[in-house]
Amino acid sequence: PRRSETNIVAKFPRNPRQPVEAPVFGRVTAGHGRHHFVTTETGETFEAHRRGKKGDVVVGDLVHCTEPVSGVAAIEAIEPRKSLLYRSDEWRIKTLAANVEQVAIVFASRPSFNPWFIWKALLAAHQADLPALVIRNKKDLLDEAETADDAVALLREIGHDVVEVSAVADPEGTVATLKPRFEGKATLLVGQSGMGKSTILNLLVPYAEAATREFSEALNLGRQTTTAARWYDLARCGGSGAVVDTPGFQEFGLAHLTLLDILRAMPDIAKHVEGCRFFNCRHLDEPGCSVKRAVEEGLIRPERYEFYAALARTAQSGPM
Repeated sequence: PRRSETNIVAKFPRNPRQPVEAPVFGRVTAGHGRHHFVTTETGETFEAHRRGKKGDVVVGDLVHCTEPVSGVAAIEAIEPRKSLLYRSDEWRIKTLAANVEQVAIVFASRPSFNPWFIWKALLAAHQADLPALVIRNKKDLLDEAETADDAVALLREIGHDVVEVSAVADPEGTVATLKPRFEGKATLLVGQSGMGKSTILNLLVPYAEAATREFSEALNLGRQTTTAARWYDLARCGGSGAVVDTPGFQEFGLAHLTLLDILRAMPDIAKHVEGCRFFNCRHLDEPGCSVKRAVEEGLIRPERYEFYAALARTAQSGPM
């Protein structure tokens, strides 16, 4: 691609003590499979492939590359990551992005949302030691509004940060609400398909739709088949930080979490673990369980315990 087409990120710090393994330094801003786009500190963007057969490059990575030849370079080395967010099932791990500083989870009343998706995304953010923001979109819709209202109330009750917007009905208000929350941070945007995530992205990053189209054309891919994240620099919109977009998906797997990981990320469950008859109680089928007693007494919402139990039954073994 020409330099002007995909100049989507500009400035990021480099540790002067870090040895330079290759002459060109930049950030991975998009990719599909083994094809990646890297943008340098001067704004030049080029296609790059990982040296050898390694498949360890993630959008957001800071990388050292060879000089591009005919617009294509080789990625020689990857800088240590400050963060890595991923989802997993029993078969594979799907990385989402590296070096992000916040996770924003979008949901709406229509089409019907899955509370477990939101809760799983929150657990993944907690595991990656990242703050999370939940965005309830389409606040103006009356259809299924009560269900969404209850979801917001529960999230706030258990201590999560939630904002409510209407990206289509009130775009100016949406920008006014979200821009301060995104300013100065690299924010990963996730959500189920149809929740309005792309509308929010285009409000915050007006050039994003054009850049997405350019990436797809350069890689000879249709937009619906492009499954990797993309990094958009907010400096091009007069701000600071970045928005990292991910395609909408329906399931957020957490097969990599242990039982202790789950409990640490669910304080509404964890605060009731003291007093169980058995020191290694998993709070599932054991007699004398204080967590199950708290559910019976109405101190834990049944839907939250059901969510915990489903994860706990498949959690990896680990320290209690």
